[in-house]
Amino acid sequence: SADASLVAPDLHWASRPGNHLLSLIDDNYPDQLKPLADPPPVLYVQGDVSLLTRQQLAIVGSRNPSVGAKQDAYRFAKDLSQQGLVITSGMAMGVDAQAHLGALEAGAPTIAVCGTGLDRVYPSTHRVLAQQIASRGALVSELPIGSAPLPGNFPKRNRLISGLSLGVLVVEAGVKSGTLVTARLAADQGREVFALPSSIHNPLAKGPHSLIKQGAALVENIEDILGALPSVDRVAKPALDGDNDTKKRRTNASELLKYLSYNAVNIDELVEKSGLSPQVVTQELLSLELDNQIEKTACGYILTR
Repeated sequence: SADASLVAPDLHWASRPGNHLLSLIDDNYPDQLKPLADPPPVLYVQGDVSLLTRQQLAIVGSRNPSVGAKQDAYRFAKDLSQQGLVITSGMAMGVDAQAHLGALEAGAPTIAVCGTGLDRVYPSTHRVLAQQIASRGALVSELPIGSAPLPGNFPKRNRLISGLSLGVLVVEAGVKSGTLVTARLAADQGREVFALPSSIHNPLAKGPHSLIKQGAALVENIEDILGALPSVDRVAKPALDGDNDTKKRRTNASELLKYLSYNAVNIDELVEKSGLSPQVVTQELLSLELDNQIEKTACGYILTR
């Protein structure tokens, strides 16, 4: 029959190892999607289907972010993964990709919700990333096999990214962007909305800043997120050799960053204000410069983001 020919590609795809079709009545269908106004009747999942019921945080943002935003998405994803949250995003260019990569770097699974059928990779340049996510996490779609990346698919996809998650972290975004649609959907779904602030001179700060004005939580570190999600089962990490040195370096760097801004500050001023030795200040400035957090100018050091 015609109906049988329509579902044949789906059934063929589902017969392969690691591929799953979940209906609303399936035990593995995520409960958090069921209360949505329009829960997908079927979910296509490639990878670890059990991840869908794990505690997730969505990280989303611009497809063309600043260097600082890429680093932030990567670091937040990596650190939050290590605290037991599964990072969920849309596998788009930019912030989404960095969020997935940060989770994978932590040795943690990650979930990508796709705007195509799972027999396709979009964007096609993310083929290797899609393979990594499928092998260590899960690719998810509500679209039948063969579905192309049509523009209308992505706003629908966004409601699943937010719906699966306890909250959504917006890193960088324009005011009229799909990212802000995801944030609004999250708020409508009763999820937490978090936003990373940045320089007022950054056009892509307008999205997060508008969310903060509307009541989103301003985020500076992962504790700002974990503190707002008391239900998260945090993972206790064993102490590693060198942890104390790392903490000390982070403390020194944090101390210096307090005295840096978009106005240039020289080393002598930083030594005086921070109370750190000239040697430590010089080392930390180099580290921050390599990390693209600061920039050296003729008059001193300035923040780059």
